[in-house]
Amino acid sequence: MRLAVRDEGLAELMDDPACDPDLLRATLVRFGTVNRFVSGWGVVYRTRLRPHLASLGRPARVLDIGSGGGDLIDRLAAAARRDGLDVTWTGIDPDPRALEVALARTPIAGASFREADAAALVREGLTYDAVLSNHVLHHLGDGLPAFAEESLALSRGIVLHSDIARSRLAYGLYAVGITPFQRGTFLRTDGLRSIRRSYTRAELTAALEGDNPGVWSVERPVPFRLVAVGRGRA
Repeated sequence: MRLAVRDEGLAELMDDPACDPDLLRATLVRFGTVNRFVSGWGVVYRTRLRPHLASLGRPARVLDIGSGGGDLIDRLAAAARRDGLDVTWTGIDPDPRALEVALARTPIAGASFREADAAALVREGLTYDAVLSNHVLHHLGDGLPAFAEESLALSRGIVLHSDIARSRLAYGLYAVGITPFQRGTFLRTDGLRSIRRSYTRAELTAALEGDNPGVWSVERPVPFRLVAVGRGRA
C-alpha cells in the first residue's frame, strides 16, 4: 500500500449520497466507540479545551463543525459537566443523514444540532468561544484553506481541528484493530481510505500556513493523531 503520498482523490463509501442508509447509520452510531479508542480527544480536552473554557469564568459556547452523529459533543459535554463547566454545544453538518443520527441520540444537555456548514454560520454572524472538528480536514482537498479561515472567523477563542496522522503503522494497526467493530458498517473500508487521504504533520502544517505562517500550529497529542491549533479572530 502506497502511503508516502496523500491519496486525496480516493472516495469514501459514506460520502456517496446513494450509499446504503442502514450501513451509514450503523457507521455513524459506532463512531462513538471507535473514537474513544483512537481520537485522542480525552487528552485534547484536558490539555487544551478544558483550560480554555475554565479560564473564561462564564458560560461558554462551543461549535463542532462536521459533527456527524454527535458522538464528540456527547463525550465532551459529559466531561465538561463533570468538571462543573457551563457550556452550550452546537453541532453542524451539511449532510442530512448525519443530522438524522445526531437528533436520534439520547438528548445531550445543552446541545443542539443543525444542518449547515461553517460558511453559513459566518454569513449569519455567529461566534463561539471554541470551534472544533474531528475527522474533517482530510475530506476537504482544495477547500481546506477556506474552511480554516471560516473556523477562525467563527471563534472568539481557541480552534481545534483533529484528524488522523497518515503512516504505514497507523494503517496496519487500524486494519487489525477495527475488526471487532466493522460488521454491518463502513468502518473498515472508509477508515483505511481515510488514513490514505490524511496528512502527515509536515503536510498539514504546509497546507494550513499558505500565505499566513504562524497562524496555526500542528501538534501530535497522541500517537497517530494530529491537532491543528489556532486562535480565533471573531
